[in-house]
Amino acid sequence: MTVDRRTSRARAPHLGPGRRRPQILDAALEIASRDGISSVTMAAVASALDVTRPVVYAAYSGRSEILRALIEREEHYLGESLSSILRNRRVDATESVFVEGFQSLLEAVDARPQSWRLLYGNPDAEVTDLFGRGRAIVLARCCDLLRPTLDAWGTEDAVRKLPALVEFWVSSGEGAVRTLLESREAGDERWTPHDLGAFVGAAVYRGLRDA
Repeated sequence: MTVDRRTSRARAPHLGPGRRRPQILDAALEIASRDGISSVTMAAVASALDVTRPVVYAAYSGRSEILRALIEREEHYLGESLSSILRNRRVDATESVFVEGFQSLLEAVDARPQSWRLLYGNPDAEVTDLFGRGRAIVLARCCDLLRPTLDAWGTEDAVRKLPALVEFWVSSGEGAVRTLLESREAGDERWTPHDLGAFVGAAVYRGLRDA
């Protein structure tokens, strides 16, 4: 006797589109971080959730809508993380301020690595656009923070140096993020968010202070 798999498969709980959407985005993020964003398809998401494709289509009209919602969600999350890290930087910043900032950043990375891996480890054009928008926001915020700090330090020719110093600061943060992600992927425990943040934060402080 032939068994109809459609009838033998257990029916997924009916959650409704509103409650199902976060699950779909979580599944899409998992697929993207593991296999690349090109692997995020309606069929792949349905398989990951062990539901039928119509369940996924009831929440999102297609793959592009899932990707758009995923990128918007992760952009919001990363923006909130960076804003909270940068919010309390003081004008007369000491080395400990930079160290604590980098440690906070890397703790956020360690808490949600898939989001950061989506941003930093994916060549897809949609993700590149996200990276560009988010980076521009961070650069502008760092400019606002560093300008009075350079004045307080008495940095010579601070106006001319400011863009280069901000780029140095932000690029160092990006390098620290990539280092931690690569360390985790390789199973290398030599770097913790605390230790790597202390190392990079101190180096950035000295570079900025001595400029």
